[in-house]
Amino acid sequence: MDLVTFFDDLDAQPWAAYEHAYGSAEDVPDCLRALAGDDKDAADAALGDLYASILHQGSVYEASAKAVPFLARLAAGGVRTVDLLALLGGIAEGGTEFDDGDGAGESDEAACRRAVVGQLPLLLDSVASDVPEVRQCAVWAAAMTGAAGRALPVLRERAAVEEVPLVRAELLFALAHLDAAGTAAAATEAVGPDHPGELRIAALLACVDGGLPWGPLHHEAMLSLLPADGLVAERLDQDRGEPLHHITESLLLRDTDEDRDAVFALLGAALADGSPEACGEAVWAAEAACRLSRSAPRRLAAPLLALATGPRAADVPAVLPALKLLGALAAPAAGMLARLAQGEGEEADRALEVLVVVDPQRAAPLLARNPAQRPRALGAACGGSFGAAPVLPYDPGLLVSLRQWLGTLEPGGNGSFRLAALLESWGADAAGAVPELCAALPRFPQLVPKVLVAVCPPERREDVAELLRTAARSGPVEDRFEAARALHALTGEDAPLLTAVADRLAEDRNGIREAAVAAAGLGPAAAELVPALRAAFNAPDAHRNIPEMQADIDIAAALHRITGDLAEAVPVLAGVLTDTEMTWSRWAFVHATRVAAGLGPGAAGGPLVPVLEALLADPEQVPGAVLALLAIAPGRLDAHRAAGLLLDAAECGTAPVEAVEALIALGPEAVGEDARARLARLAEQDLRLHVSGVLGAVTADERVRERARAAVRVLGGDAVAGAATAG
Repeated sequence: MDLVTFFDDLDAQPWAAYEHAYGSAEDVPDCLRALAGDDKDAADAALGDLYASILHQGSVYEASAKAVPFLARLAAGGVRTVDLLALLGGIAEGGTEFDDGDGAGESDEAACRRAVVGQLPLLLDSVASDVPEVRQCAVWAAAMTGAAGRALPVLRERAAVEEVPLVRAELLFALAHLDAAGTAAAATEAVGPDHPGELRIAALLACVDGGLPWGPLHHEAMLSLLPADGLVAERLDQDRGEPLHHITESLLLRDTDEDRDAVFALLGAALADGSPEACGEAVWAAEAACRLSRSAPRRLAAPLLALATGPRAADVPAVLPALKLLGALAAPAAGMLARLAQGEGEEADRALEVLVVVDPQRAAPLLARNPAQRPRALGAACGGSFGAAPVLPYDPGLLVSLRQWLGTLEPGGNGSFRLAALLESWGADAAGAVPELCAALPRFPQLVPKVLVAVCPPERREDVAELLRTAARSGPVEDRFEAARALHALTGEDAPLLTAVADRLAEDRNGIREAAVAAAGLGPAAAELVPALRAAFNAPDAHRNIPEMQADIDIAAALHRITGDLAEAVPVLAGVLTDTEMTWSRWAFVHATRVAAGLGPGAAGGPLVPVLEALLADPEQVPGAVLALLAIAPGRLDAHRAAGLLLDAAECGTAPVEAVEALIALGPEAVGEDARARLARLAEQDLRLHVSGVLGAVTADERVRERARAAVRVLGGDAVAGAATAG
């Protein structure tokens, strides 16, 4: 390979003007030079850097397309050929289809696919290489180009003579990817026991991806190949790197009774497999099923419980996450979980975490033994995902343990937040912790005050109030603010909170939102804060970040609550809701529409209504926009159209709970029979909703299902719901 010419051509490109995942692509030439050098360690590092920059987690960029010809020239010249063919295939996979024109104005993704298609001669020539690894990578890369017309004849010709099982498997995948219908017969034939395992797994995956019915032949083949992960470990198709998991999800997504029955029969048999490795794959696939299908926990409870409570104790740790997804259905395993939780270390903590979900009352005394050493169980007791409410009921023994821990707890970590959340959720039942909370106030000045208010008994009210008054007079502004806010909640005293809010508005730009919310809570009593609130607004022409946008929304809400005047709030909210330059502004918009709804009919004549009407085109904002329009200008809202838009948003997982609440607000007259039928299907369908932007998919879906069922009842659709369930 003529490296001198190669490097001259490389240096002729304006790499600093191109972009990759980390900005300027000026480092790409050095990576390519290192690949062509004699230092193996440097070449390995350069390859890793290229994957990180021009193929970052599967994403491609302008520099990715520009690098393709140089990657291909190195590969053709024998430089890291296997690695670079795989990288070219990854760039093609990250790209998209392109038009047949000259490429002017096309996206980076389309340019990347076009660039790799331009290297098809190299890829297709390499399909006949003497080196199996080169053939494998070339086959995969050719498939990723999507250029079926040019690639299929070459790949079929190679498939007729290929003998290496791994390459045969890659060829079958490639043919199925480019021509699913034309490869169906070959895939079905390759499922049989006379073929090597690598090919049979590829055939099963091709059958599923091609939409072929799953029958006894496939069932028996899959079971006979477990554990199957090793059979695809060297494949380049990372999306199907866990075959049983992929087959489970693919069949469930078909959303038919036949495919669900097939999945649950397959997983039930796999969970009974004697191999720990096969069982581990089956448990992981069962977890995926429970996250995807509402009926999966019920259908898979028996085999999972048999595994957890049977003689194969060594497999129990692997099954714990699946038992957690079963929830109350895992009650028969509570005894086993309790025994395991009595031990020490991570395994005991994981068992107790599951027991918190399965049997909270049984878990509480076990957690009381050493809550500081049970971070997973304590997290589950506090509701698991961020923002969830605690689930563990009051337990006197656990309270004693938490009080002891609170006496020694130092700032740092999540322990203090979880402990506080539990105590606050118990309210007056946790009154015994007041002495420890008072002693901990100097260590946790922003966390303890609200907990003190929640648990304070009447007889300690004045003592706690005096402690909070003292805390509100000195220390950092954010500490004084929390003490004053808690004091106001406990006694109704305004003066310390007014002072703290004014100080925070003046001294702490990061605390403006909280200060504005507190001022709004005071209402007209906070009139003296109006000048400070106005001064805290961001400049109208400023390029706001999301926190600044949220702060302006809360200031507008506070001014309205305090003065009753809409003159300031309306233009601020309208300005936020038309600020489309800020990325990730969804939650700011949601917040703004909620505040807008609180303005009432007085805001009907300003610029807010047209802005809200425009938001009806955005599924993420439909629920908030509908509720705001109902409150401000109901006559401007086409209720039947709004119901359809809300259902569209709910069905795709975009703020579904909010969409259902908005449907209830529209009322039975607006939600017709068709809409109620859709709502009933939402409540009773088997596939779970994947709620946008929310962790904890199962919990989020169950909440949607509960609210949808309630909405069907409220909107008069019980008969429709019954029909949907029966169907």
